[in-house]
Amino acid sequence: MTSRTFAAVAVAAVLGSATLAAQRGPAATAAHLPADVLGLACAPRAALEIPNTPLRITGGQDAGIRQTHAPGDLITINAGSQNGIEVGQEYYTRRVLIAEREEITPLTPATVMTTGWIRVWAVEERLSLATITHACDTIDVGDFLEPFALPTVPTPASNKPKPERDNYARVLTGESRKRLFGKGDYFLLDRGSNQGVTPGAQFVIYRNKPQPENFLYDLGEAVAVDVKADSSTLQVTVSRDAIMEGDLVAIRK
Repeated sequence: MTSRTFAAVAVAAVLGSATLAAQRGPAATAAHLPADVLGLACAPRAALEIPNTPLRITGGQDAGIRQTHAPGDLITINAGSQNGIEVGQEYYTRRVLIAEREEITPLTPATVMTTGWIRVWAVEERLSLATITHACDTIDVGDFLEPFALPTVPTPASNKPKPERDNYARVLTGESRKRLFGKGDYFLLDRGSNQGVTPGAQFVIYRNKPQPENFLYDLGEAVAVDVKADSSTLQVTVSRDAIMEGDLVAIRK
């Protein structure tokens, strides 16, 4: 069977019908996940180098060519049984966002945006069909895949030690490289486990106003919800004013 005919035959077999006009997957259902788990699953991450992303979305089952997809659409991924893909496997779909004319470095990391997650529906040797389980954003051709696992939301400690002084990290970007944040938003931090950050660690966020002989302004608080070696994802828990990219962050330690 050729790859060109595989998709149509696979859809017909699963739907039990010879009519392929729609070629859509099972109707989308609610995720039925707690809001904090769903939010963390969709939260951004930092990348200090371009990720190795061999598994990608390569298209959809439509009469025309379409770049973006949503729950209910059938999408094609560029791997099949030869690559260990099996029906029922789930994957995150993610996208790397890089600032224009800016290299990826520890000081200027890329943002990895989670666009949703998918479930494999039909498999041949070199291609597979998948349905979109949940969309955090539009799911686009070119988005890459990583194995899916629900995140564990960390519980912050009940005590609040004083924040460290003169050892400030900085607020980086957030989802879709946004640069302003309020309560409940996620942003990236340029510190991780190598710098003593742990899941559930608490932080105070400051604004360094350009005024001599003045105190830092206490903007709010945040908690680490996902920690990598040299970067972390924080969620804002208190916001007294808009938090901005470049604001200072001190860990309570």
